[in-house]
Amino acid sequence: MQKLLKNVGLVFIIFILISGIFVLYSGPQEKPAEISLSTLVSEINEGQVKKITVDENKLSIELNDQKTQTSTKEKETGLTESLKNYGVDQEKLALVNIDIKNNASSSFWIGMLPFLLPFLLVAGFIWFMLRQAQKGNSQALSFGSSRARMIDPKDKKKRITFKDIAGAKESKEELTEIVEFLKHPSKFLKLGAKIPKGVLLLGPPGTGKTLIAKAVAGEANVPFFNISGSEFVEMFVGVGASRVRDLFKQAKKNAPAIVFIDEIDAVGRHRGAGLGGGHDEREQTLNQILVEMDGFDTNTNVIVIAATNRPDVLDPALLRPGRFDRRVTMDLPDIEERVAILKIHAANKPLGEGIDLHTIAERTSGFSGADLANLLNEAAILSARRGRKDISMAELTESIEKVILGPERRSRVIDEEEKRIIAYHEAGHALIGASLENADPVQKISIISRGHAGGYTLSAPAKDKRLLSKKYFIDELSVLLGGYVAEKLTFSDVTTGASNDLERATAMARNLVTRYGMSELGPRTFGHKEELVFLGKEMHEEKNYSEKTAEDIDKQVTKFIGDAYVVAEKLLVEKKATLEKIVALLIEKETMEQEEFNEIMGIKKKKPITPIKPDMDKPEPIIKPETEQVGSKKEAAPEPETETSPEPAKSI
Repeated sequence: MQKLLKNVGLVFIIFILISGIFVLYSGPQEKPAEISLSTLVSEINEGQVKKITVDENKLSIELNDQKTQTSTKEKETGLTESLKNYGVDQEKLALVNIDIKNNASSSFWIGMLPFLLPFLLVAGFIWFMLRQAQKGNSQALSFGSSRARMIDPKDKKKRITFKDIAGAKESKEELTEIVEFLKHPSKFLKLGAKIPKGVLLLGPPGTGKTLIAKAVAGEANVPFFNISGSEFVEMFVGVGASRVRDLFKQAKKNAPAIVFIDEIDAVGRHRGAGLGGGHDEREQTLNQILVEMDGFDTNTNVIVIAATNRPDVLDPALLRPGRFDRRVTMDLPDIEERVAILKIHAANKPLGEGIDLHTIAERTSGFSGADLANLLNEAAILSARRGRKDISMAELTESIEKVILGPERRSRVIDEEEKRIIAYHEAGHALIGASLENADPVQKISIISRGHAGGYTLSAPAKDKRLLSKKYFIDELSVLLGGYVAEKLTFSDVTTGASNDLERATAMARNLVTRYGMSELGPRTFGHKEELVFLGKEMHEEKNYSEKTAEDIDKQVTKFIGDAYVVAEKLLVEKKATLEKIVALLIEKETMEQEEFNEIMGIKKKKPITPIKPDMDKPEPIIKPETEQVGSKKEAAPEPETETSPEPAKSI
């Protein structure tokens, strides 16, 4: 109704404008002076007349001085004859441009215009309304159509195979069977094997879930339908379900084919949870997906691949056998896989001499494939900015820090006293980290502001770790407190620069007690975390222990932190001279690489150890970002997602 009123109003405005123009041009205007034929003859003889336009008996006269006049000739007599009767000079008349108009037909249409205009406006209005209705119908018909993008297997430029994916050996082996089924389904059907209807790809963001799904389609040489879970859901009821039906209809037409639904948790969360009850649009969309997957028969060569990094919030109906039969975990790459990934992304980039990708892989523990691709891209941009023709090791190492912490902020003004505090703080972290056996080795120290960090100590494990011991956590607690203790011993005061360190140390100590069972309270956990499924985030923690136990937990947390403080203080007092050397070099050069630091500490370079690949979950990277600066406070780092994940590191 609103749209109709808008259109009617538009037509009315157009009508008013046309009417105004018509009235404007048809209204009275200033008329030229009317003269007699004798006067006209006199003007011709005097050479004043430039042009005469004859319109039946009316004469429009244009003089040489641009003035206009009108006159009337004798009826049924030609202009020349009439002027001759009044004694016109034939030679002068020959110089005048005489134009005879014959506009009887145009006069007719001009006269008819006032009568035709209303009919024309009505006809235009009807045409406009029909056009709008036709457009609305076409939009309504296409609104429920699938928004999936299809990659044609004949398009060789967009084709991706397993050769384009580094690492993920186990995942590729698991998906090879899917490829074989799409290529040779009869081989499996003869043995009575059922088709795997769905494959669920699990893993952190950037681990290559979408890429490996495209590779499956590329290996099988079948059409690939790609759509995000959020593209199903609209504000109108039934649209999502309609798009699901259309998507699977297209896939069945192009079978064998692969349907890939990215971020399926957008529509696949637990039904009946949330503010919309059990009948909202999202749940109807999910129900339709379940129905379509159940509708596949043994002869339908369509496989659904879905990806998510939140499998814990998915509806159980999606995960039962017969729907998503297989789950393939895409984990973060280990050191050898990171080297392979770096080689792939560096293939089209000019690398300079002395590039050691293995060293880069060592410093990028916990990086995903997307992070490594971004790392090389940032290095290429940095090289171009510096006017280089190739990428050197310096750009690569600097890009690691840029990806982790952000760009350098050399323009930031820091006074000398604050600079000394930051130097002692970072030196405290580094010295403790190098002195304890189970702590991660120091890769770089800097007091240059980068991103939100006033300074930072970059540490990374010498080899990939999947299990973390109590000894490791104990030593890391001392490292986290190293900056705080160094400030207190040197300046007899502390700053807010250690706030982030204290938050992380407290969280780590509490996890030792409540999650890992590494305290004197014994092998049990304390507290149960509650999560609202429709929000997908932790809301509160249920307290399943007594007040007395809560006091014991606090005592254990305090004990862990207190013991770590004693260790850090003892080491810094014993190695005061070494601390001063590190600080002096930091103030002078602002940054210190691993080789310079190890030389001051007297650490000999160890031979690289070939990593063992156990079947455990991989920990998160251990990078030690710093807070804004001394005098500012940074939010506490989020708790690790897995029990084997180490805490992020020291900060100022």
